[in-house]
Amino acid sequence: MAPSFSTSNDLIRGEPRSPQHVPRLTRRVSGFLPQEIKTIDASIPLRSRELWEKNSIQKFNEENGFAKKFVGHVETSLARSMYNCDELAAYEATSLSVRDNLLIDWNRTQQKITTREPKRVYYLSLEFLMGRALDNALINMSSNGKCGDREGGTSREFVKKGLDDLGFNLETVLKREPDAGLGNGGLGRLAACFVDSMATKNIPAWGYGLRYEYGIFAQKIINGYQVETPDYWLNSGNPWEIERTEIQVPITFYGYVDRANGDTTTLSASQWVGGERVLAVAHDFPVPGFKTNTVNNLRLWKAKPTTEFDFAKFNSGDYKNSVDQQQRAESITAVLYPNDNFTEGKELRLKQQYFWCAASLHDIVRRFKKSKRPWREFPDKIAIQLNDTHPTLAIVELQRILVDLEKLDWHEAWDIVTHTFAYTNHTVMQEALEKWPINLFGNLLPRHLEIIFDVNWFFLQEVHKKFPKDTEILRNVSIIEETSPERQVRMAFLAVIGSHHVNGVAELHSQLIRTTIFKDFAKVFGNKKFTNVTNGITPRRWLKQANPKLAALIGEAISDPEQNYLLNMSKLTTLAEKASDYEFQIKWNSVKEQNKLRLADYIKELNGGVEVINREHIRNTLFDIQVKRMHEYKRQQMNIFGVIYRYFCMKDMLNAGKTIEEVAVKYPRKVSIFGGKSAAGYYMAKLVIRLINSVAEVINTDRDIQDLLKVFFIPDYNVSKAEIIIPASDLSEHISTAGTEGSGTSNMKFVMNGGLIIGTVDGANIEITREIGEDNIFLFGHLSESVEDLRFKHQYNHVPLPSSLERVLNGLDDFTEFKGEFKPLTDSIKHQGDYYIVSDDFDSYIATHHLVDETFHHSKHEWIKKSILSVANIGFFSSDRCIDEYASTIWNVEPLSS
Repeated sequence: MAPSFSTSNDLIRGEPRSPQHVPRLTRRVSGFLPQEIKTIDASIPLRSRELWEKNSIQKFNEENGFAKKFVGHVETSLARSMYNCDELAAYEATSLSVRDNLLIDWNRTQQKITTREPKRVYYLSLEFLMGRALDNALINMSSNGKCGDREGGTSREFVKKGLDDLGFNLETVLKREPDAGLGNGGLGRLAACFVDSMATKNIPAWGYGLRYEYGIFAQKIINGYQVETPDYWLNSGNPWEIERTEIQVPITFYGYVDRANGDTTTLSASQWVGGERVLAVAHDFPVPGFKTNTVNNLRLWKAKPTTEFDFAKFNSGDYKNSVDQQQRAESITAVLYPNDNFTEGKELRLKQQYFWCAASLHDIVRRFKKSKRPWREFPDKIAIQLNDTHPTLAIVELQRILVDLEKLDWHEAWDIVTHTFAYTNHTVMQEALEKWPINLFGNLLPRHLEIIFDVNWFFLQEVHKKFPKDTEILRNVSIIEETSPERQVRMAFLAVIGSHHVNGVAELHSQLIRTTIFKDFAKVFGNKKFTNVTNGITPRRWLKQANPKLAALIGEAISDPEQNYLLNMSKLTTLAEKASDYEFQIKWNSVKEQNKLRLADYIKELNGGVEVINREHIRNTLFDIQVKRMHEYKRQQMNIFGVIYRYFCMKDMLNAGKTIEEVAVKYPRKVSIFGGKSAAGYYMAKLVIRLINSVAEVINTDRDIQDLLKVFFIPDYNVSKAEIIIPASDLSEHISTAGTEGSGTSNMKFVMNGGLIIGTVDGANIEITREIGEDNIFLFGHLSESVEDLRFKHQYNHVPLPSSLERVLNGLDDFTEFKGEFKPLTDSIKHQGDYYIVSDDFDSYIATHHLVDETFHHSKHEWIKKSILSVANIGFFSSDRCIDEYASTIWNVEPLSS
């Protein structure tokens, strides 16, 4: 049977009772009810409560320092001693010590929220690409006294000095932390930036996601090919998470729906009888704010079986099947985005999404019911944001809870649902707008499919009333797609219908969703439902943590040594006054050169200690970088085609008798750096990775061109590697086909670190151009309005390729011993319609790179000026601004004052 929701007033660990359930005398105790104490009430003697308060855990500070905490954790939590405390143990003990401080504020934050009962935000995202936690925590704590309990606390300095005294180096210890394997690309990193900003802005909020055992995968490059291996990021445990073994939510799959007396599907007599059940176990991850004592929570769910071990099967000799239930359950949270190129993979993805949504809704509903408020107030106290289509099942699950379990009227329940959810769309690409085959969906979630059919029925009735003579619009807005060979559930349509707001993530993208994929919904609901919130990034992670020297230089330049501008990025505008200052330009360029040397050293380390970039020439070498998820629409293939064309032109000049010095005038030094993972089942993207590595092998070993051109692919791209790569960028590539990139956030990170952009008029590039000025960005290519016409011409007419690209495509066999290996790439452009219009943009792309070369190598002071002006005007793209917009226009929530 489906789980019911307890109305018990017992305290859940870490979540105290609402005020009316906490005895008056208890509330007088300062601080917070400790997690281990389940019931503290007026019957406990005052002396005991005073003793508890006297002995409660204290933050480390100058008097009761970090070293004492550290040693305590080494000897007790880790059961080690000074004689076997290695760097891993030092990292773990440091993290546990810092986490102790965070948890004190975490407890106080949760108590304050529980006591005041404000409206809360719940952010549902299948990815949270958090990166390393320790340094981020130290940076946030350094600014608000979380370590020293005083304003201007210097926790990072406490920790650094304490580790030095104990024989360890902070930077070395920080490197022992693996990146949390909780995400892959921009979607997950955006969610991580948002939870950081929500804590910083004192928004009462929780994030909900999944705790992946093996991440998406660890990318290895073997003979130039991507090979997926497990990401064992949890091998040594995770000191930042708190496992809540007492919070276990039963989740049901399969089965059938039992309905008494033949009642209709919209009445409350429906009972889902499940055929399989697993448990969702909560793991909490504290998220500290910057210059605030607010510490919010990220709750991640892990799947485990109801029965891990079948003793009867084991005793009968069936050893393999004795643990079958455990393996089947744990596969749900084993990997992010299981390969869905086959039916079992599709089902696992859908199972994963329901598991996460159902567990999260259980938590949210349980917390609301403790307040004893009427259900009509649910949207007044709860805002749920759906980050993309993955959590759309939460809409259906809440309707099921309200109708089947809480016995509300169908229409009353649906009104609550549609006033609770808001949906962020991230793409106009059909492949990313999830659809599930009816048979698969109904087999796994039979009651939810009934609810979807009913939601669709009532919705289409309303549409028919508005447009009685337009039968086409009914087909276009139906949640059920009838035109494909197998009927499917369109999750994006369900998300639109079940949400009160739908937002895009850049101005162009928001316009496109209203005029393309959701144009009929715009007719039904009007434009009022659709809005825009342009994405942003947290400057704490992507400037202060990734590029501390630049952050400090900026603070010095704008007379803000405490770096308060990280909370109000509009203060950066005064940096523009320094853009033409020659001495400041020297300082600025010096920071960039140090970052480039750091990246060069990292690439050397990846190549077994072999020097791959001439350090003497790094000052005059353009670092051209494209690091992001591998996809044809992001056009990494066009980038590497451009590199090949440059190489061919250089060889032509040498073969024509030109000297290397003459070649360097036209084609000065450049390093092209790539990074990113392809989905495991995405053949074309993996072929592009193979091509990049094949080209690198040829170019990097060609002594004729010396070190004028180098190519590198950095494997297993993640947040911590981005923190090395992005600050070193001179030029970053954001070259998606116009109209395909929702927003992009890596473009913002590169600009915030003083890198210039070469890009198309797409996604957030448009707004970045508006903010930083057209003179400070290198744009090229066709506009989104032209793309469909160009595709039409390619599909129905033979469009000749530009000679530059023709030469590249015909010469690809020179880069591999396997002739014809890259034929699918060439055929996609020559004979299969060139869907991403590489051929139409290629000459413009090459010409723009010539302009880049001219500016960087022959007008260096002008280049540095552009870099400074770009940073000075990038403040709009702070995720703090995003959260302000969500809070005021979509969530209707306010910050919780101290």
